[in-house]
Amino acid sequence: MARAFSWLQATAIAGALALVPAVTAASAASDSDTYHELDTFMQVFNQVKANYVDKVDDKMLIRGAIDGMLNSLDPHSSYMDALDFQNMKILTDGNYGGLGLSVTMQDGAVKVIAPQEDTPAFRAGIKSGDYITQIDGQLLFGGTLDEAVKAMRGAPGTKIALTIVRPGRDKPIEVSLVREVIVQKPVKWEVKDGIGYLNINTFSENTGADVRGAIVAIDKSLGHKPLGYVVDLRDNGGGLLSQAIEVSDAFLSDGEIVSQRGRDKADIERYYARPGDVAAGLPVIVLVNAGTASASEIVAAALQDHHRALIMGERTFGKGSVQTLLQLGPDSALRLTTARYFTPSGRSVQEGGVRPDISVPQISDPDYKSRPIFREADLRRHLVNAVKADNAILEEDTKTDPRFAATPDELKKRGVTDFQLYYALQTLGRLSRVPAAMAKR
Repeated sequence: MARAFSWLQATAIAGALALVPAVTAASAASDSDTYHELDTFMQVFNQVKANYVDKVDDKMLIRGAIDGMLNSLDPHSSYMDALDFQNMKILTDGNYGGLGLSVTMQDGAVKVIAPQEDTPAFRAGIKSGDYITQIDGQLLFGGTLDEAVKAMRGAPGTKIALTIVRPGRDKPIEVSLVREVIVQKPVKWEVKDGIGYLNINTFSENTGADVRGAIVAIDKSLGHKPLGYVVDLRDNGGGLLSQAIEVSDAFLSDGEIVSQRGRDKADIERYYARPGDVAAGLPVIVLVNAGTASASEIVAAALQDHHRALIMGERTFGKGSVQTLLQLGPDSALRLTTARYFTPSGRSVQEGGVRPDISVPQISDPDYKSRPIFREADLRRHLVNAVKADNAILEEDTKTDPRFAATPDELKKRGVTDFQLYYALQTLGRLSRVPAAMAKR
């Protein structure tokens, strides 16, 4: 029996058939445009080879073209040769001779993301947002990030001089340092006023296990559970996604930790907490600042969304993208931004970062008011977040909070050198006494 089509169905089929050659033509036109652009590229390549004032190397030209292509995408996509890959491995699981700096390239200048705690750079007072303009008197502007990193690394015990330009300062800062063996110690712990303090510096391959071990060690040193935990993620530039999930899981017993979403709307991968809260439900405060980035923001946002921790400090860096390492050969790889990550409540921290539940300035730092803050939104070609938050309004407060009116000198006399940590410990101490006070009523 022949199938009968309605007028509407017939019209739809005719429209679809008519669309086929149009789509094919559009695709062919797009391919033609691409071939034309590639032809233009080859013409430029050949002209440079034939006519440039000095003889040029083909590999150098091609590497420059690759770097230019990836630089046009976003600040975090890059081509990695054998040296770059080795550098990345060092940062995630190795030790090296150097200064302990995490840096990026911006507009041809080397910019500091964050110094690693207890390293030559940290002790010299180098701060997030500083520009390194010279190394041992040699101007860096116009060079590559690899060249700058290679110059800063070296044998432990050797001296190095850096010229630092800090926005807001009239004159450059000259700093003399001695290279040390930079040992990756992702987690440090101690007990302060009966409270467990965990300082997480980076998310390398053992960070999750080290956090769990630190919690057990704190319990053992006290002989009982602490009043709670302060988790310090300040100036932690991130690292491995897997370890951010592991650290979050240590404080959560169920629920989503993070999801990553690619270009295709159906391309969603979700990560969940496993049963068991190693911290036994005790109160947690997470310290954050503008140097808290990427994997650190995943942890802070997950604990915030699940109301498992109080986030305290300053708005975080705002890097909400995922980079995938795509192997191109035995000695090269492509580090490509392939997804955005989203918090359990479905928000993206890209550009806006994680806003603290309690905003606490670092008033023990003498230049905390005058030093400009450096975040993801300041990077050229950063990914744009579809949902904008007016952080300028949130952070613009001309009134002085009486809790934060003390000067650095006044705090120093009281023995307070880290006000944010001091305030977190005081707050956690008060929180831990609430149940006991209520039980006496």
